Amino acid sequence: MTPLPPLGAPDDVPSGRPARPPEHVDAVVVGGGIGGLVAARTLVHRGLQVVLLEASDRVGGPVRGGAFGSLPVRLDLGAESFAARGTAVTDLAEELGLDVVSPAPLSAWGYAAGHAFPLPKAGVLGIPSVPWAPDVRRAIGRPGVARAALDRVLPRFVADTTDLGTLVRSRLGRRVADRLVAPVATGVHSAPLDRLDVAAVAPGLLDAFARTASLSRAVGELRAAAPAGSAVRGIDGGIHAIVEALTGEIAASAEEFADSPRTDATGPIHAAVRVGQQVDGVERVGADWQVTTTVGDTVRAPRLVVTTPQVAPLLAPWVTAPGAVGPGSVPAPTPEAGADIWLATLLLDAPELDDAPRGSGLLVAPDGAGADEVRAKALTHATAKWPWLADRVRAVAGPGVHVVRLSYGRIGTATEPPSADEAARDASALLGVDLTDRVRDHLLQRWAGSLPPPTPDYRAQVGAFTAAVGHTPGLAVTGGWVAGTGLAAIVAHAQAAVAAL
Repeated sequence: MTPLPPLGAPDDVPSGRPARPPEHVDAVVVGGGIGGLVAARTLVHRGLQVVLLEASDRVGGPVRGGAFGSLPVRLDLGAESFAARGTAVTDLAEELGLDVVSPAPLSAWGYAAGHAFPLPKAGVLGIPSVPWAPDVRRAIGRPGVARAALDRVLPRFVADTTDLGTLVRSRLGRRVADRLVAPVATGVHSAPLDRLDVAAVAPGLLDAFARTASLSRAVGELRAAAPAGSAVRGIDGGIHAIVEALTGEIAASAEEFADSPRTDATGPIHAAVRVGQQVDGVERVGADWQVTTTVGDTVRAPRLVVTTPQVAPLLAPWVTAPGAVGPGSVPAPTPEAGADIWLATLLLDAPELDDAPRGSGLLVAPDGAGADEVRAKALTHATAKWPWLADRVRAVAGPGVHVVRLSYGRIGTATEPPSADEAARDASALLGVDLTDRVRDHLLQRWAGSLPPPTPDYRAQVGAFTAAVGHTPGLAVTGGWVAGTGLAAIVAHAQAAVAAL
């Protein structure tokens, strides 16, 4: 969505768009992704009347459920897990009546130079905590281990912290960066290593390095402080159940308000989630925020929460930097376009996969490290990773039927949609099993323009802008563009952001 300049006078309406009187509520939330839904729910629980405006025809952002036409089992077509750090998502799921589950205790694998190998278990974003461990040696070879081991003796100043790629190469060498860190970090963030801000993608790593003077020791320290068990969790039935539960709860609150609505000159006011409402104007009208949409709706409220970077430029004229005389002194962040991602999900007749030959799935090293046999950047063996899904599939399809999904698309490159045949060929190469004639059904989902890469420059822009927003009465920003990648970061940030209102 391309934001338009702020409207002039409060009653200005573009030609051809019907003018309607403003609706007055307690809070307006712009954006219906996880951040927006959590923000709206948090405000509703404080007894406020809330309107959530979403530009597209559905809420949830990159969290969506679906099903094969031949199999009545719902599964995730977007995000399928969340980081175990913190309790924000777990607590939210429990409040929504959802069951949090752990994945099967299987290792993740890497794929580089036509070679598949288990990824080292004791690591952070692929950075090993013990450079000479057997699983590290299997992945990078003895020459790679010899270089990586120097991390334990190199002085602290031999480190370039400009970005994740240069940091890893300066301490542990190129093989660790290319074969271990690149598949993991670029798979998660869909951006090259040299574009990733260390503090944004690996919180606490630089502080730990400053204490230990060794990158591998720093990783070991972070791992020791992490909760026991898997680094990720899921939801029984799929992550998409969170979106459905949040939407249902907000809708229920709207019905409660409808039973005894507050009224003003415009009539009854209800809490609501409204799709197809692209915001094209944000203004200050007295102590209120006035938000207008391309369909002619106008909503006023003393509280405004913006969860999408596309609307941030409309806020710039109204935010005030710390110490500045007046508003408009800090520009909105200018994010780089995210990667164009395609997810191909296959339903396979493949009893050979019953024993999960490549664990829970594989992450593929980017070009330059041998990713020439397959175009996919990652594969998840979904029925091996999630027992709840395996049970449901087996119950309706019988034994030997599996679900795998492959991810395509890296930043800076045009991504053609994969066919079912190409996805099957890639899955065959990655899993070491011929699956080319085993596809019973398939699903294809596009996620156009994923989150902007957390480059150092972009994170600096976000930091300056959010500081200014913090000094602007009644305004909060949240969502993945501010909080970072992943449900754990977004949910916790959204709750904290609206608490400050």
